[in-house]
Amino acid sequence: MHLTFCPLYSGSSGNTIFVGAGNTRILIDAGLSGRTVSEALNAIGILPETLDAILITHEHSDHIKGAGILSRKYHVPIYANSGTWAAMEKQVGAIAPQLHRTFETGESFYIKDLSILPYSVSHDAAEPVGYRVDYGGHSVATATDIGIFTKKTLETLSGVEILLLESNHDIGMLRANEHYSSALKTRILGRHGHLSNEACGEALWQLYQQGTHHVILGHLSHENNTPELAMRSVTEAMQAHGLTVGRDIRIDLAWRDRIGDVYEII
Repeated sequence: MHLTFCPLYSGSSGNTIFVGAGNTRILIDAGLSGRTVSEALNAIGILPETLDAILITHEHSDHIKGAGILSRKYHVPIYANSGTWAAMEKQVGAIAPQLHRTFETGESFYIKDLSILPYSVSHDAAEPVGYRVDYGGHSVATATDIGIFTKKTLETLSGVEILLLESNHDIGMLRANEHYSSALKTRILGRHGHLSNEACGEALWQLYQQGTHHVILGHLSHENNTPELAMRSVTEAMQAHGLTVGRDIRIDLAWRDRIGDVYEII
């Protein structure tokens, strides 16, 4: 038995993550065109028509852009809480009643072989969530589009083996960005915005103590961060706590503009 996890794309230009185990295959978000998502799935050996579900974290376009077309083309159910459905229904278009699935945030449910826990996160959306997925004693999770990393989030993600964790921006780069308004900067830096590199490092140290030893840095800003800067900032945060990256903890990157690595937990 093995659990497969692949951040196909992660960033402000679009997000979609593949998770599979046993006879179950799901996407978390579909924030790029249906064609782009289908091609990405084919590139990792997954036929889009074999998907069992698309799980939506929140209604922003970089998370739902391709959800409707994929659902209609391949007859894939879309799962979201009631707040997100209300906020995104016009954007995703008409979805057949049998493909329209609603869950309660904080309550686990199953999609065939996978146990799914949608947990509340702090972001400027109607009812945003992250997902923890468990299968056969193994677990993966997403924690992006979160303004603050709370004790409750830490408890929910305790022991997760692979985590896609937001490392959105460098605070100095964001503040110096002349293309962003003061209001936008305040939003990103606020409790309902995005985790900075520094906040990501602090969160990862807490997670490490709870048993998470492999993280993938995701949702990097194109304008206010670089992969090298995110990696360096989080690595230095781990070193400050006496950890050696590559020995004590593994840190990888998810990409905005190309398909990410495929990870398997056996």
